[in-house]
Amino acid sequence: MRHGSLPGVHGRVRPLTLLGDPVLHTPCGEVTDFGPELADLVEDLFATMYAAQGVGLAANQIGVPLRVFVFDCPDDEEVRHLGHVVNPRPVVTDGVVVRGPEGCLSLPGLEAGTERYDHAVVEGVTVTGEPVTVHGTGFFARCLQHESDHLDGTVYADRLAGRRHRKLMRQVARASWHRPG
Repeated sequence: MRHGSLPGVHGRVRPLTLLGDPVLHTPCGEVTDFGPELADLVEDLFATMYAAQGVGLAANQIGVPLRVFVFDCPDDEEVRHLGHVVNPRPVVTDGVVVRGPEGCLSLPGLEAGTERYDHAVVEGVTVTGEPVTVHGTGFFARCLQHESDHLDGTVYADRLAGRRHRKLMRQVARASWHRPG
């Protein structure tokens, strides 16, 4: 990182899209324009993610319905993974299914035990159109699956059922940021 600028330093912090906004439940469109607007979007995603103290952020979480996400996330061995993926597509989700605490910047302050595979591989491209493959295990695999879900119009609450889902929805209803629809 010494020879380049840190991601997000040239970006602007944008307002987060919160649960209840239709953009979070609408599949995002493919990126077709790899110009400066895309580079600016990635910078804004990093700036917003860091300001909100997150480990990943999808474009629709700032109201932009495009298939882009950023991450700065450790795995279970505390190895830092930093990057972005444009037009990501999960190619592998396997291993052991682990129920672990999962939160989301679009549901601030809340979390619920959510089942995810402990291994994931996502393929896509960079802002310059170069192919990229991202491998994740443990917590980082959870992050990759979570952000990929966002781009398909799914939030982690949608993966919950029964008592876990009802409990989270009660917490959402009481949250200071929640606007009844």
